[in-house]
Amino acid sequence: MLRYLPFLLVLALWIYAFIDCLNTPESQVRGLPKVVWVIVILLFGEVLIGPIAWLVAGKQRYPVAGGGGSTPSEWHRNHSTKWVAPDDNPEFLRSLKEENKKDEALLKDWEADLRRREEELRRKSGEASEGNNGTNGDTPPPAKDH
Repeated sequence: MLRYLPFLLVLALWIYAFIDCLNTPESQVRGLPKVVWVIVILLFGEVLIGPIAWLVAGKQRYPVAGGGGSTPSEWHRNHSTKWVAPDDNPEFLRSLKEENKKDEALLKDWEADLRRREEELRRKSGEASEGNNGTNGDTPPPAKDH
């Protein structure tokens, strides 16, 4: 298993450089056109020249915006944002009220539809029972034989 490790590392770097090159905007590509970089990465990927060349010289790297530290942890220490719990966030609470109003309107529509359907069922069952009892006067109820 250990003998495959160098091959897998080369393959991983090759794939990373290829995808990074494809996702990089044309304005951030240095030296060669983007299409040429893709070809260089694909042709010289097995010997790591293409991917390493792309990572070192092909992509324009920017320093962290606003300075404030050379590592991500330093930057985050200097640019901390205040976290607000959802129950203290007015925007979140407003969205809950809007959703609640929508849900209440939907519930009222469902209740009205249910009442309408129940009334239709009552009318249909009432008409069916009147027709079966013979109360309309057209035909007498059937006689029972003992």
